[in-house]
Amino acid sequence: MKNIKPFFRVIILLCSIAMIVSLKFPVWKIILEAPQYPEGLEMKIWADRIAGDVDKINGLNHYIGMALIKEENFPELKFMKYMIIAMGVLGLLVSIFGKRWMLWIFSGYLLICGIWGMYDFWHWEYEYGHNLDPHAAIKIEGMAYQPPLLGWEQLLNFLAGSFPDVGGWLIIGPATLIIFILVYEQFFRKK
Repeated sequence: MKNIKPFFRVIILLCSIAMIVSLKFPVWKIILEAPQYPEGLEMKIWADRIAGDVDKINGLNHYIGMALIKEENFPELKFMKYMIIAMGVLGLLVSIFGKRWMLWIFSGYLLICGIWGMYDFWHWEYEYGHNLDPHAAIKIEGMAYQPPLLGWEQLLNFLAGSFPDVGGWLIIGPATLIIFILVYEQFFRKK
């Protein structure tokens, strides 16, 4: 099999470094805006912890019967950091050895992690937004409080937003670039 072009190997190296650097930043953020919170509330999700206005959000969620957001309820936070480190290490190996078959493995790993991550996050949001305490102070028949996976959604008087944060973009951007490199190398590079 052919080796990857040297220029692309450098790009893969830089992408791998960016993925490892992503651990220094939050991966995702959930934003809540409402008239009573003009400054907004924000929850930051890191690869290994949750931060931000979690206590305030838990206080509000209690009234509608949502479970408390606690780090121990998220087993992903115990191993997600290692998945990201593995991304960086795999990318470093691809950039060092430059084998196209390694790029296929690396790209497959990135796609699997991305699909799993988005499904897992959606599932978490679904569980928290739908499995409500029947004895909650505020009950609206047929209402669910699931934040959007991506984008904005009105939930009662709150506008809820869900977006990648700096760490997320340091994974999404490089992963996308690596997939484009694979497609170019496999299908468009002159024989």
